[in-house]
Amino acid sequence: MAGNPRNGRPYRRLTVWQRALHLPCWWCGNEIDYTLTGYAAQRSKWAFTLDHAIPLTRGGDLLDPANARSAHRKCNSARGNRIVQAQPRASRRW
Repeated sequence: MAGNPRNGRPYRRLTVWQRALHLPCWWCGNEIDYTLTGYAAQRSKWAFTLDHAIPLTRGGDLLDPANARSAHRKCNSARGNRIVQAQPRASRRW
């Protein structure tokens, strides 16, 4: 029986590669706190997580760099397995 593919070397390499890009969150557009590591990163909703543009439950490829996105932990969790990105909110009422 194979182990969890997210614990494998190819997935860890993809995560390190995506994190090194220091991109903003693809979901909300705000900066990600890349200084958070270890336990602090596991606990913070503003820490980096690897997200997938096409969710794995919808046929997305776990190891495809073209499917990899940088996201806040909070945004990744809130998004769930939706494919369409939420519309940005207006900065003020018009």
